[in-house]
Amino acid sequence: MNATHGPYGALQTGGLLLLQDKTFPNIVTIVTGESLTGSWWAHPLGHEIFRLVNEVADHPDVLVSKLLDGKITFVHRRLWPPLLAVAMAGEAWQTAGLSREGSALLEQVAREGTVVSSGAASKELECRLLVHGNQIHTESGKHQTRLETWQDWALRTGCKARGSVAQGRAVLEAAVRGLGGSVERLPWHRFKLKSNRRGSSTKRQSSNP
Repeated sequence: MNATHGPYGALQTGGLLLLQDKTFPNIVTIVTGESLTGSWWAHPLGHEIFRLVNEVADHPDVLVSKLLDGKITFVHRRLWPPLLAVAMAGEAWQTAGLSREGSALLEQVAREGTVVSSGAASKELECRLLVHGNQIHTESGKHQTRLETWQDWALRTGCKARGSVAQGRAVLEAAVRGLGGSVERLPWHRFKLKSNRRGSSTKRQSSNP
């Protein structure tokens, strides 16, 4: 690993960084120099990867999201405003086909502001950018996620949405392309609606269920 261009340096340059991936810039490959297909926990550099993941995640200029393929995605502060514009838009792809459990959890977060949760419904909301999630360790030692509304997150961080939703999507798509990635990995493409023959949008497509 290049000490002067480690994970955070790569994130500063590109704006986006995954935890692990075969092709897109990611922390595991930066540290190991390899494109791992299995879990990185058993790798000889596993402890170093873990340390750097936490270092990047805790940086004040870093947002942890499920932006790309529902995977852990680190987002640099300069991309927060366009991401916030997209996340708070409430577009059809965010809610169409949402599970009953996901809908109930979304209503709870909207009502309470912050909810500690886990499981499929929690991930579903994060992957559709309906909430912001932050991993925590409970007193029992379990890994759970603290979900909060994007409005609460924006107030807490001082971030403001910038530009239109279309402009926000364009900025994020440009960032993905600039790093050699496919925009199909972004949620508004993964959860896009497919119109049926009668002209109503009823089916949801996902490139990574």
